[in-house]
Amino acid sequence: MTRQWGRSSVTREALLTAARDVFLARGYGEATVADIVERSGISVGSLYHHYGGKPGLYLALWEDFHRGQEERTVRAAKAVDASSKERFLAGARAYLEGSWERRDVARLFLENDGPAEFSTLRRRRGWTWIRGNTKLLGLDDSRRSHVLVVMLTTVMGEAGREVAACESEQDATETIDEVISLVRGMLDG
Repeated sequence: MTRQWGRSSVTREALLTAARDVFLARGYGEATVADIVERSGISVGSLYHHYGGKPGLYLALWEDFHRGQEERTVRAAKAVDASSKERFLAGARAYLEGSWERRDVARLFLENDGPAEFSTLRRRRGWTWIRGNTKLLGLDDSRRSHVLVVMLTTVMGEAGREVAACESEQDATETIDEVISLVRGMLDG
């Protein structure tokens, strides 16, 4: 039984790696299942068994990327023994640094070239981030607090895309520093 699970894990990883490479090279719309199967060396049947098709692979890559971003952000925020604002800023910096470190995959999601269900999933994830940021900042449920958190969350999402699009590490670092400075100002205002 363990051997079967091990093979399934290897199969899933090979398919995800191949899908990432093909999507990065051709874009989601131009990529085909045949391209992914050829690149992975895994059968079409296994692809459909594990992911249900090309959309499932794309969404699995996106989920993996965002799960990593969430884990990175939470770790950074918890590591700071300070105010909720400073914990938020530490998490924000970690999120942006993750956008640079995983820029290849982050850039893939910049294109808005995913499956139809991607926009719905992205909206749901945005609301999850908003709830988490509200809690992290310790804000009440007033309209002002809600608007502030929506703005901060939106700024961070777009800033992550901007960092991922940077051409050099120096540009990314400068962008991250500028974003953190602006977000600090929003929190102080």
